[in-house]
Amino acid sequence: MPPRISALAPVARKAARAAFLKLVPALALVAVAGAAAAPQARADEVNLYSLRQPFLIQPLLDAFTAKTGTKVNVVFAQKGMVERLKAEGMNSPADAILTVDIGRLNDLTEAGLLAPVHSTVLDANIPPQYRHPDGLWFGLTTRARILFASKDRVKPGELTSYDDLAKPHMKGRVCIRSGKHVYNVSLIAAVIAHKGLDGARAWLTGLRDNLARKPQGNDRAQAKAIYEGQCDVGIANTYYMGKMATNDKKPEQKKWAEAVRVVFPDQAGIGTHVNVSGAGVTKSAKNRAGAIKLLEFLSSDEAQHLYAELNLEYPVKPGIALHPLVASWGDFKADTLNLAAVAALRGQASKLVDEVRFDNGPES
Repeated sequence: MPPRISALAPVARKAARAAFLKLVPALALVAVAGAAAAPQARADEVNLYSLRQPFLIQPLLDAFTAKTGTKVNVVFAQKGMVERLKAEGMNSPADAILTVDIGRLNDLTEAGLLAPVHSTVLDANIPPQYRHPDGLWFGLTTRARILFASKDRVKPGELTSYDDLAKPHMKGRVCIRSGKHVYNVSLIAAVIAHKGLDGARAWLTGLRDNLARKPQGNDRAQAKAIYEGQCDVGIANTYYMGKMATNDKKPEQKKWAEAVRVVFPDQAGIGTHVNVSGAGVTKSAKNRAGAIKLLEFLSSDEAQHLYAELNLEYPVKPGIALHPLVASWGDFKADTLNLAAVAALRGQASKLVDEVRFDNGPES
């Protein structure tokens, strides 16, 4: 938790407040200087650094507080978290960190910022492929990296695997965001794990040459491009389909969603690539017990149901009912590759994107 402000001198008080409330690397350095005199954290509060937007997770944190009496103080930022924690060191007020994508969890791991956790509750709730072998991070929700297929221009059975994206019949028909985005880097890393580096290079080159345009936009933009006729196929995470289909504030996005159908690749083979949102306990945690209790709650039936209903994600815990819209897409077979193994190949995947000049688009 943040230092008790009243216990500090005015200058240190100002530094501590800035360090906790503003996720700016420069201010993080002030936090290191001011936090040394901070008293012990209170056992009834947990400090959480989060890359997930507050509106996505606040209902879960409120439920945790109602159940346990433990308050969760949240700092939100879209970037700079690793640098922040490095700068703060063991004086960091953060007890736990919540983020998305195996790549970001791996960055925290490689930076030595997470502490191992051994919890029978987490082990029971979370399948082994979705947690670090040494307990450094735990997946809390899953999302599948699926294909958006035009309902009008892609025939049923024409597109069934990631391999199809690189085949001749897809020439000029595929849209995708940057190959350097973390979601695609993880997908490419999984392809390397299954095909080897040479096989992945051939696949990525074929995909590049089948693109209808240079990689651009976000996952929603690929559905929009299909709706507008720029391409026939896109690659996206499942929850984007749900967010578009239920977006009453932007009805044009509902039209994009209506133009495509969900295809889960490789159902006859290795299964569809999945990624996670996840969390870990920091090495600097002053309230380690409270942080572990928070992670355990987020893996519980109650929290997993909230995740499914509010965020249109797949619960990581087996047996939790899906949101009706998500359930309407049908069951799918997920790749069982351990995500820690995928994370280990992300560096090679990123280099491969550069090597084949993927983001330049198709070779002329």
